[in-house]
Amino acid sequence: MPEFVIGIDLGTTNSALAYVPFSVSNGDRPEVKMFGVTQLVNPGETAELDLLPSALYLPGESEFVEGALALPWNERPPYITGQFARKRGVENATRLVTSAKSWLSNQSADPTQPILPLTAPEGVKKITPLEASREYLLHFRHAWNQAHPEAKFEHQSVLITVPASFDPAARELTQRAAKFAGYPEAIILEEPQAAFYAWIERNPNWREQVKPGDLILVVDIGGGTTDFSLIAVTEESGELRLDRVAVGEHLLLGGDNMDLAVARYAEQQFAQKGTRLDAIQFNSLWQQCRAAKEVLLSGSSSLPEEHPLTILGRGTGLIGGTIRGKITRHEISSLLLDGFFPRVNADAAPERQRRAALMEVGLNYAADPAVTKHLAQFLRNAAKSAGSGELARPSHLLLNGGVLQAAAIEQRLFEVVNSWIQEAGKIGVIELQNESKQADLMHAVARGAAYYGLARTGSGVRIRGGVPRTYYVGIESSLPAVPGLQLPMKAFTVVPFGLEEGSTIELPQKKFALVVGEPAEFRFFSSLSRKSDAPGVLLEEISEDMDELAPIEVFLPPQDNGAREEVVPVTLESNVTETGMLELWCVAADGRRWKLEFSVRERADGVSVSS
Repeated sequence: MPEFVIGIDLGTTNSALAYVPFSVSNGDRPEVKMFGVTQLVNPGETAELDLLPSALYLPGESEFVEGALALPWNERPPYITGQFARKRGVENATRLVTSAKSWLSNQSADPTQPILPLTAPEGVKKITPLEASREYLLHFRHAWNQAHPEAKFEHQSVLITVPASFDPAARELTQRAAKFAGYPEAIILEEPQAAFYAWIERNPNWREQVKPGDLILVVDIGGGTTDFSLIAVTEESGELRLDRVAVGEHLLLGGDNMDLAVARYAEQQFAQKGTRLDAIQFNSLWQQCRAAKEVLLSGSSSLPEEHPLTILGRGTGLIGGTIRGKITRHEISSLLLDGFFPRVNADAAPERQRRAALMEVGLNYAADPAVTKHLAQFLRNAAKSAGSGELARPSHLLLNGGVLQAAAIEQRLFEVVNSWIQEAGKIGVIELQNESKQADLMHAVARGAAYYGLARTGSGVRIRGGVPRTYYVGIESSLPAVPGLQLPMKAFTVVPFGLEEGSTIELPQKKFALVVGEPAEFRFFSSLSRKSDAPGVLLEEISEDMDELAPIEVFLPPQDNGAREEVVPVTLESNVTETGMLELWCVAADGRRWKLEFSVRERADGVSVSS
């Protein structure tokens, strides 16, 4: 029996671990605590910090003296993880791995291949995004076991959060990283839901703050990503019920973009004075601009109007003297509020930039940095899919993420959302806040994951959401061949939007022809906006609001190992496992069954056959 529930926020920029005892007496309020993660902060120096920077540094063979990287559980770790990794990466960025989480959902590169760091020089052995994610999770396990030898991590109940917009493959890769790190079977939870659970945990009177008919917008802006979700408050048998009704696209847009924008602006100011910064100096400037943003936009009237910027020279003596500059509140406000949170109308949409034919391999960053444009588009899409007008108008707003520590950004978001709602004559949104707001912005996702672990056992309220997309399998049309044209593709609905995890779908006993005995390609599609397509519906064409997932190429063995190609009539079955894996079964009349998992970056490994 587990002694603790452990919630892990595996973040793009920072990660965190929260925990709560399983033995909570009836009526008692669960006390969720943050875990201080032991990590290197300097060579030979460790500290317990409540955040583990999602940074991994690949040290050279003779880069550090013997014992400088020792941890309580490993005298010679192969990598540096956390605070010191980030600090060392400022000095040598070509050995620093960051944003591994975002690579798990990147369609343009295989996250199981060694590609990080992208800028690593010849001779530096690269690692895979999957391995980097495993290292962060492994560090948590070792640190926990060091602090709790009587309650080993492997025996606890563990939950890991992911963006609501993560596709099934990215979710499965997260679980695989946890398995490689020696975790028990981990439960996956969406980050905006976790943030909302943290609000419930902090507000035992939450039922007095919301009522049936309310619509809660959760905006989670982290270091690397922005996530939107809508949660509806309904009533069932006299009890309040929470349903997650919409999620946004996966946006690689967050605090890192904003800090970089400020740093680039400050760099130009130095250049105008004749000072050009090298890579190390610029990274130092980047970190200072992050702090300047949080201080100058905090909303306090007692703070100064400007923030000093100090860059150490790269030479010696007077020649390498300190370089000084400053940045003002007005400059940062103009850069961030007008650039990332502009006042826009409810019909605004992100701009599409024309791309060059050849680009560096990299992450699929959002082309338009205007968060408010993406939010307007999300609320329009949510209204369209629900058939409820031109714009979904929330009654409450819950903000989360380190970016929102800047009060000016929070105020701008409220201002913009309220302007949309009041256009229709509605009352403005109500903010859902916590007592310890500043800390919760950084820790809420981990805290909420731990609370949800208790809720699954009946010790708390649960948000009902299920699968955030509708999924389809492509069915090739049976038509005569035409020169120069491919046969048209139809879409068969196999998983409806909102299906609860652990559910099996009853599909109509419609027969399809399955090719076995030779390599075959399965094509899958998904849609965030098509929420009313029932399981078993065969759509005559692939519409524009469907996104194609990476195809799965597999070899399905025939009945007789010596036989060649065979076409077998099959029916389809689908289900969603407790861990969020989507499975599609092809069932023949003679009892043979082939299973395909929606691990779109796997090939034959993602398919199993049973008779």
